[in-house]
Amino acid sequence: MPSEPSRDLVTVPNPKPERDYEVRCETAELTCLCPVTGQPDFATVVITYVPDELLVELKSLKLYLWSFRDQGAFHEAVTNRILDDLVAAAAPRRMTVQTVWNVRGGITTTVTAQHP
Repeated sequence: MPSEPSRDLVTVPNPKPERDYEVRCETAELTCLCPVTGQPDFATVVITYVPDELLVELKSLKLYLWSFRDQGAFHEAVTNRILDDLVAAAAPRRMTVQTVWNVRGGITTTVTAQHP
């Protein structure tokens, strides 16, 4: 059965919850639609976090990011939504979500959101 986009973020137990360590996930496969023009926007997303009791399962993260593909949203909204959803699902000690959007109209946009 082929995969489909999903907003369901799955978590798994952290094997070392007593230790502070950093997890970094990066992909150049984040896309959404410009809410003004309807044209596609492409970004690299970097998610860095210090887990507490839970880790984000990577396949669910991939399907979650895929769910933005046909959604019209501004870059800032996408970045903050990703952070909010990941914090709600995994309750990390710290998390940063950074999106680097490809050039559009001669401008590259980078958006960084942090928790706490």
